[in-house]
Amino acid sequence: MSLKKILPLLKDFFRRADLLLLILAVVSALYGLVAISTATASFDEGSSGYIAVQSAAIIIGIVLFVVFTVIDIDILADKWPLILAFCVVLMGLLYFFGTGDTETGNKSWLRFFGIGIQPSEVIRVAYIVLMAKHISYLRDYKRLDHVFSVFQLAVHFMIFFGMIVVISADLGSALVFAFIFVAMLFFAGLKLYWFVIGAAALAAVVPLVWTYFLADYQKERILAPYVASIDPAGEEVRWQTNQSRLALASGRLTGTGLGNGTQTQSQSIPEQNTDFIFAVIGEELGFIGCAAVLLLLLALIIRCLYVGLHCKSSTGMLACVGVAAALLFQTFENVGMCMGITPVVGLTLPLFSYGGSSVFCTFAALGIVSGVKYRPKPERFQRYQY
Repeated sequence: MSLKKILPLLKDFFRRADLLLLILAVVSALYGLVAISTATASFDEGSSGYIAVQSAAIIIGIVLFVVFTVIDIDILADKWPLILAFCVVLMGLLYFFGTGDTETGNKSWLRFFGIGIQPSEVIRVAYIVLMAKHISYLRDYKRLDHVFSVFQLAVHFMIFFGMIVVISADLGSALVFAFIFVAMLFFAGLKLYWFVIGAAALAAVVPLVWTYFLADYQKERILAPYVASIDPAGEEVRWQTNQSRLALASGRLTGTGLGNGTQTQSQSIPEQNTDFIFAVIGEELGFIGCAAVLLLLLALIIRCLYVGLHCKSSTGMLACVGVAAALLFQTFENVGMCMGITPVVGLTLPLFSYGGSSVFCTFAALGIVSGVKYRPKPERFQRYQY
C-alpha cells in the first residue's frame, strides 16, 4: 500500500478513534512499568526481564487497541458461535495443560515455549462481547424482563462462571464475570425485582456453596478482613495484608522515594510486582502516588461509561459498560485487599500490575470501547441515543 493511501487512513483513525482513552491507558501502563521496575529491583534475577515482558505486552496491547478500534462491535458480535467455540477450546486447553498454584489448586496459566497466557483474561474480553450481544438481542427483539429471557442470560452467565471456577479454581476472576453480568443487566434496564429475586437466590445458595464447595483456606481468606479471631497473630491468612498495610502506612504523603522502600526492597510485600503493586506504590510514592493511580483508573472507567451512554448501538453501549464494570471491580478488589478491607483473591490492578495477559487484554477491551466511538451506526440505532 502506498504512502498516499496510508496517510488518509491514519488521519481518519486519529480523527475518529478515542485518543483520550488510549492516552490514559498508555500513561497508566507506563506508570505501572515504573512501579514494576522498583518492585523487582531487589529480585535475584533483576528487573530487566520483567520490564522487557511488560514493555512487550504494552506494545502488543497498543496494536490490539488499534485493531479492535477499527472492528465494528456489531459485526464482531455476530460471530458469536466462533467466539464461544474459541472460549470453550481455550478453557479445554487449560483443563488439560494448565499450570498454577499446587497448594491452592488454582490452575490459571497456559505456558508454551516459556510464554505464559492467562485464559481468563482473554475470555473476559470475549465474554463482554458475547453478553452484550445476547442482552441487546433480547432487549431489542424480545422482552428482556420475560422469564425465559432471564433464564437464557442466567445460563449464559453460568457457563462462563462455571468454566472459570471448575477448571481454573480462580474465584477472583469468576467474581469479575459476575459483576460484569450484573452491571450490564442494570444498564440494559432489567426490572429491579429481578435483582431482588437474584439476591434472594444467591442468599439461598451461599450456605450450600460455603459448606460443600469452599476449602477451609478459602473460607478463612473470605472472613479474615471481617473476623478478628481468624489468625490474630497475623502470621498466616492475614500476613499478606498486614505486610501490605505496613508498606502503605510507611509511605505517608509523598513516599520514601523510588528504590528506597524498606518493605519493597526487602521483598517483604507478597507478590509485590503483581497482586500487591499498589502497596509498592504507596510505600515509595506515598498517598500522592496512590491517588494518581486511582484518578487514572477512575478516568478510564468514566470515559468508558461516557462513550457507552452516548452510543447509538445497544450492543456497543453494553460492551462499554462491561469494560467499565471489569475495571471498576478489579480496582476496588485489588486496592481493598491491599488495605485489608476485602478478601485476598489474587486479582491484579489493571494496567499497573505485572502480567502480559492482563495488560494486552485490557488494551483490547479498551479498543472495543474506542471502536464504539470510532464507527458510526446506521439510522435504525437512533432510538438508543443516550
